[in-house]
Amino acid sequence: MHTKKLTTLACAAALATLSGAASAQISGNTVKVGVLTDMSGTYSDLAGAGAVLATQMAIDDFMAEAKPAFKVEMVSADHQNKADIASNKAREWFEREGVDTATELVTTSTALAVMKIAKEMNRVALMSGPASTPITNEQCNDVTVHYTYDTYALANGTAKAVTQQGGDTWFFLTADYAFGQALEKDSSAVVTANGGKVLGSVRHPFPASDFSSFLLQAQASGAKIIGLANAGADTTNAIKQAAEFGVTPKQSLAGLLMFISDVHSLGLKNTQGMYLTTGFYWDLNDETRAWSKRFFDKHKRMPTMVQAGQYSSVLHYLRAVNAAGSDEASKVMAQMKKTPINDFFAKNGQIRDDGRMVHDMYLAQVKKPDESKYPWDYYHIRQTIPAAEAFQPLSQSKCPLVKK
Repeated sequence: MHTKKLTTLACAAALATLSGAASAQISGNTVKVGVLTDMSGTYSDLAGAGAVLATQMAIDDFMAEAKPAFKVEMVSADHQNKADIASNKAREWFEREGVDTATELVTTSTALAVMKIAKEMNRVALMSGPASTPITNEQCNDVTVHYTYDTYALANGTAKAVTQQGGDTWFFLTADYAFGQALEKDSSAVVTANGGKVLGSVRHPFPASDFSSFLLQAQASGAKIIGLANAGADTTNAIKQAAEFGVTPKQSLAGLLMFISDVHSLGLKNTQGMYLTTGFYWDLNDETRAWSKRFFDKHKRMPTMVQAGQYSSVLHYLRAVNAAGSDEASKVMAQMKKTPINDFFAKNGQIRDDGRMVHDMYLAQVKKPDESKYPWDYYHIRQTIPAAEAFQPLSQSKCPLVKK
């Protein structure tokens, strides 16, 4: 009896030691999530406050589900779509405020800047909002996850569908920075591969409010399709002004990166029939509807794919920290990469060696006003694009982490 009691005490002591060791590997016994996003500018509707809310929802759900021994805190900041502001804030967070991961990072220029700081400081960067393929191609690193979508997947959906349906001559109206250029490049390749021709392009400042001269150039090209290689307020302004100047309906617009927030803001009358590619639609199934209703109750708007992807990426990160028993970047990244993602956002999602999270994408067509039966009932899902087809294959990757 005495021996048995000693053995029990020894086991309890060993477990306590292990538990202490695990919590000691979480710096300060707190995991700190930083949300760096556009809170006031061109992309604030599609990311912004909604991305901050989605992060808090992920934290709350994780705490309720896992009941971890460590605390989770969130900080947020507005990067104003400026790379210098984003990198300075990320450095301050990592160096002085104990932030473990910088997340969201809409706008490619801010994302590329923060990736470098995260690598230098051995922290994780989780990207839901930026789109450019260089994030997981030439400029990839081993602490970055590109989660929600990218320009390759967008082109592979929208540009392919529109070209195959007879929209075989294109002119691009392109935001003049890394994202717009990547989207134009990827879309041009898809148009050409599917038998179409690119007749020209024009670059507009980012952000822009007056598109008149750019639309006149697009009109003069005679192209059947004007490809909008921009996003957020730039896209909505271009669509409104195309109607005002009589460019549409003579020529059709292809919104290469459109969000449900854009359709809501413009209305179905102005967007009906347009194709778009998305990683998420709130009304896809019971699971997406249940989560989106929770989001809507707090935000009074349905979530964009960036906001839904933000929730999923943060929850996946926190689960990985818990499973690894550590917030050290390489341990968390290893856990995230080996664990499939199965939630309302993605089924059998997987983070590859290049940091790209691959999952199914969807080709949607905006409904006509008389087809919409209830608020936010905006899309026909015309096609599910399987993960293996949606994203650039690893065989074409320029990421040095990918073993060929």
